[in-house]
Amino acid sequence: MAFAGHEFTGPVSIGPLGSLPDRVRCLFMTTPRRTGAWLAEALAADSATRVYLEEASSPSEGLARLGEQVFDAVLISHEPGQLDALEIVEGLRAGGNEEPLIVLGAASEAEMSPLSFEVGADAYVCVSTATTRGLLWLVARAIEHRQLLRENRRLRQAEQHRLQHEQREAEHLLGEQRILVKTWDEYSVSGADDFRPADRAAEGHAFNSQSVSRLPEPLTNHYRDLLRAHVIMGSGNLRRDIAQLADLLIQAEVTAPAALQLHTDALSELIRGLGNRSARHVMTRADMMALELSLRLSEGYRLRRDAPALEPHQRSPSRSDSSRSGPSHSGIAPGEAFRG
Repeated sequence: MAFAGHEFTGPVSIGPLGSLPDRVRCLFMTTPRRTGAWLAEALAADSATRVYLEEASSPSEGLARLGEQVFDAVLISHEPGQLDALEIVEGLRAGGNEEPLIVLGAASEAEMSPLSFEVGADAYVCVSTATTRGLLWLVARAIEHRQLLRENRRLRQAEQHRLQHEQREAEHLLGEQRILVKTWDEYSVSGADDFRPADRAAEGHAFNSQSVSRLPEPLTNHYRDLLRAHVIMGSGNLRRDIAQLADLLIQAEVTAPAALQLHTDALSELIRGLGNRSARHVMTRADMMALELSLRLSEGYRLRRDAPALEPHQRSPSRSDSSRSGPSHSGIAPGEAFRG
């Protein structure tokens, strides 16, 4: 049975908060007893908005119509022993149905509303106390609520897609950095390199990226901790820690290719461990730390190269050594990284 004989076309349009939709298409699932039929029919006759009501006289007929057509809302009679609306609602939600589902019954709302909400209904209406306009507003708000849920899901999916895209982009950039490390290794073996220790340059070989695996574990752990802190906090409060880290790498005679390899390895682990944090944000912060560290390494090795040859006990501390005061971020003192 259908009311309001105008043809229905297109989805319902919800206006601003506090307004009713222009038109609503509802399915009324009931039994021959037709519990709540007067309320549904009065709803269709209400002049506040155009309501298109279709009636299904059995659950099987109602489910068949839901499979064939799209409705803005579904009204379901709750008649224990003949039509269990709670069971119908639970089954529809389990099957992925997203239409607003409103249960109409003879029991009080205080008794049935919690049970209805637990199975996924949008509202319960007691047919002996409800009004037509009240039911209309319930339908309107239920439609609006479902539209907001769909929009939120769409936004979450879009955000997840964006994060996945950024993750792939970050992995691509890490791959390019590894290629750069390999190319730089080959260049460092054959040419001059300000980032190489002076004594190793004289010997004609570089401390290449393969040496990263031979670095003391406390030093590599210190780098990972500092990189994570830099990504979260930025460089403003960590400049002294980065200077100390540069001194540690210089003492270990880690060249630029090896330092970049250490950086890419730590960054790769960091991106995988940060979950939904934006990979672009992580890469930007990490690149800033790598740039600052590279500049400090370059300056440190330049000072060592230009300094007169002195015995180790005669060498004066580097400029970054003099900046050490107070504990570092990770709590690892420079000398501790090389014990054992």
